[in-house]
Amino acid sequence: MAPQTKSRKGIMAVGIFLFFGAIMAALAGTTLVWRGTTLDRLWLLNPRAYQELAPHGKAVGIPFLLLGLGLVIAGTGWFKRRLWGWRLAVGIIAVQVLGDLVNAFLGDRVRGGIGLVIAGALLMYLLRAEVRGAFANADAPCIL
Repeated sequence: MAPQTKSRKGIMAVGIFLFFGAIMAALAGTTLVWRGTTLDRLWLLNPRAYQELAPHGKAVGIPFLLLGLGLVIAGTGWFKRRLWGWRLAVGIIAVQVLGDLVNAFLGDRVRGGIGLVIAGALLMYLLRAEVRGAFANADAPCIL
């Protein structure tokens, strides 16, 4: 497979990942801000997270909604191959790496460590010259 094809598939995968993350963050935020809807059943997929987040309700729900919005904006800029979209994606993933590192140091070594490896690998991919170069030209063709 040619490097350009591999890069194009990776760029597509990251864009899809950004929108998937936006959906998940928006669902979490929605169910924390507006409790008692049928969407609450989604927490059966991760009851531990619900136990940790539910007592905080809107205090964590609103940041989740804002994260979802940020991911939609990043994904849109990403698919349009805008430099700001690349920068926003790098910033979001860098914050995730930092959060996973903090979790690992605070005692959640397994989840923090796994998250650190995954987010760190994604960040390394985003920072590759080949990927960064796809966003260098503001007039780059849209891949959506």
